[in-house]
Amino acid sequence: MPIRLLVSDLDGTLVDKDKNLTPATIAAVDRLRAAGVGFTVISARPMSGIRPLLAPLRLDGDVAAFNGGIVFRRDGTIVSHVTIPADIARGVMAMADGVDTWVFADDRWYASDGDGPHTQSERRSSAQEPVVVASFDDLLDRADKITFVSDDEAALHALYERVHARYGKDATVAQSQTYYLDVTALAANKGDGIAGLAKALDVDLADTAAIGDQANDLPMLARAGLSIAMGNAPDAVKARAHATTRANDEDGVAHAIDTIILRSGDTE
Repeated sequence: MPIRLLVSDLDGTLVDKDKNLTPATIAAVDRLRAAGVGFTVISARPMSGIRPLLAPLRLDGDVAAFNGGIVFRRDGTIVSHVTIPADIARGVMAMADGVDTWVFADDRWYASDGDGPHTQSERRSSAQEPVVVASFDDLLDRADKITFVSDDEAALHALYERVHARYGKDATVAQSQTYYLDVTALAANKGDGIAGLAKALDVDLADTAAIGDQANDLPMLARAGLSIAMGNAPDAVKARAHATTRANDEDGVAHAIDTIILRSGDTE
């Protein structure tokens, strides 16, 4: 069957290394729609980081923030919203040691250090400034996402292993980059996210395509009818996808739209 819906990750996928949408990507999404194929996005970003992309992409329907924790629309409608249970959020926080910490709540970004590793990149991704706090305690009963940040790749992965072993059945624990460890609500994962977005558009999952670049994209790559890894994705992600496109700095999504997705209907 030809693809009826493409669901795309943002960072490392739809946007380039500077977090920008390129004219080639925007034009390719327009071609996709002209061919009768729907398009939407799902991201680990908060709503504030997704909103600026909706107008150039002409996205008025359901889109997903926090890996599906919040589904919303450009007009401000909140379709669904789940947060991390407070006891799990507190337990996860107690496990972190020696890493910078971010908590996202109330569509705001709270940080332990406003100038820590990757805060400048997050300023662009979130489209907001961090609120530096000494304690996160009063936020943990409504946290959308907890992120631990470290450039010590081995140490952060070891923390992932510990948090996942303790809370993996009660929360979504995933690395959105080698230097980010994200914890969201159990239902806030891209597998459930793509299922919900497809249902909202009355599209069967078998008729969807998903495209992404990191481990937190694997749940949606596993559930989509057609899974596409970015050229800049780790080999472990590429190995789980049906196809691989160019890197995000080479307009990989546009290349996938033209050479993989639209071509899937050529024989129909």
